[in-house]
Amino acid sequence: MECKPLLKEAHKKEMRAIQDSMDVLSGKWKIAIITSICLYNKRRFSDILNDVYGISNKMLSKELKELETNKLIKRTVLDTQPVTVQYELTKHGKSLQTIIKDLTAWGIQHRKEIIGK
Repeated sequence: MECKPLLKEAHKKEMRAIQDSMDVLSGKWKIAIITSICLYNKRRFSDILNDVYGISNKMLSKELKELETNKLIKRTVLDTQPVTVQYELTKHGKSLQTIIKDLTAWGIQHRKEIIGK
């Protein structure tokens, strides 16, 4: 009987961790944006905009700011004419690479399962 409260606390901790993860990565665009940056190491705004089908300039800007706030990406303004802004994953953001690879593999398998392609 003494284990149950401990198990319950561990379960609550795990559920909080999942909720925290979902809060940071939620929405239609964040994982796709992270993937774009992850695949190429450093990406310009326009490169990410081209990679993420259907996202608007305004939405991409908003999502990039949120990812930066959560310390997943780093924004660098380059001294060029015109000014170029580059994005890259932080060390913390790079910790998502395994998750991105697993999601990619799952997505490929899921597509085969559902539509056979």
